[in-house]
Amino acid sequence: MNEKKLPLNEKKLLNLIKDIPTPFYLYDEKAIIDNAKEFINLFSWAPSFINYFAVKACPTPSIIKRLFDLGFGADCSSLPELELSHKCGLEGSKMMMTSNDTPDEEFIRAYELGAIINLDDITHIEAMENALGCVPDTICFRYNPGPDRTGNVIIGNPVEAKYGVTKSQIVECYKIMKEKGVKHFGIQTMVASNELDGDFIVETARMIFDLCNTINKEACIKLDFVDFGGGVGIPYKPEQSSMDLKYVSGEIKKLYNNLIVAKNLGPLQISFELGRYILGPYGYLISKVRHVTHKYKDYVGLDSCMADLMRPALYGSYHHISVLGKAKAKKDKIYDVTGSLCENNDKFAIDRELPSLEKGDILVLHDTGAHGHAMGFNYNAKLRPAEYLLTSNGSLKLIRRAQTMDDYFETLRFDGAEVEI
Repeated sequence: MNEKKLPLNEKKLLNLIKDIPTPFYLYDEKAIIDNAKEFINLFSWAPSFINYFAVKACPTPSIIKRLFDLGFGADCSSLPELELSHKCGLEGSKMMMTSNDTPDEEFIRAYELGAIINLDDITHIEAMENALGCVPDTICFRYNPGPDRTGNVIIGNPVEAKYGVTKSQIVECYKIMKEKGVKHFGIQTMVASNELDGDFIVETARMIFDLCNTINKEACIKLDFVDFGGGVGIPYKPEQSSMDLKYVSGEIKKLYNNLIVAKNLGPLQISFELGRYILGPYGYLISKVRHVTHKYKDYVGLDSCMADLMRPALYGSYHHISVLGKAKAKKDKIYDVTGSLCENNDKFAIDRELPSLEKGDILVLHDTGAHGHAMGFNYNAKLRPAEYLLTSNGSLKLIRRAQTMDDYFETLRFDGAEVEI
């Protein structure tokens, strides 16, 4: 069982946020840092271990700078994510740029910053070389095992995935890059998302270590680093349990000794790209009840909507809901919890058992620290909410102001602008 906790007791939290306009995101600094340190410690046995934080999960400087200060790197998937990470103090191999239909300017900037370029396809070798006019000293490939792995519900069957170099092409990729003069090599994969079964991650490590042996035998290349990607999930539902990462670390260590050290393929740097596991449980969307309505069902309408948190509408995902001031109240009502977007799937919860609610009640949506604010959008001209950090000393810090109507209008040209053709 996974107890859903608030970052402060209800009374303190209500007092802290009483003058802040809802909706907004709140992050618990101490919990994030403690969790990140614990994760690093679990893999302290691994040579030069690093977690490339998945910037896409929460591209908020005040959050990621704190992780970088702990030694984290950055997993970037776009030019702005590269620049954001660089502005937060990173450079060189602490940044991983994972190619995905990559434009020339992203190859170029990643190279300029010294980031590791992780190629997604065999054809990207030529695309990168044409963009750069050379090849980097270090290169990585994203591996797609195809029918050898099943994937999971969220990320899907690897055979259907648009990502990664196929099993039949992977060794050839390394041979090509070796001939072109690349000196350092790595491999990365991502075959799961929000996975709670630790054995799935262990089997990913086994797959990659076996592939290290294959590449060494067939291409005469000793890999410098492996990246197991992300995919470690969090228990969104109270009845779920967290992944046992102590077990996972121990099993991967055994595999490392048997498949890498024993075959003289070490030292081999090990890394992950966790974002959700690091931040997810320690972020909260705070929202206020606008209306309680009775149609064919009972509805609770909030001042937030799927433009603020799209996971329930996109994936049918569960987010636990707490009602401040009503922790001990009996959950004797069944509601659909909705937003104000002109889409019928704008629902945070369907048929959810909650206490009796009324206008003005404050609801807390749990586990929104990753892929929450970051996935927001402006459909229906909805404006993006603010983000706040609950600091380790108990104070509140604004780390991203709310979007204004002027911000929304800033890029618009009401009369159009002439373009030379």
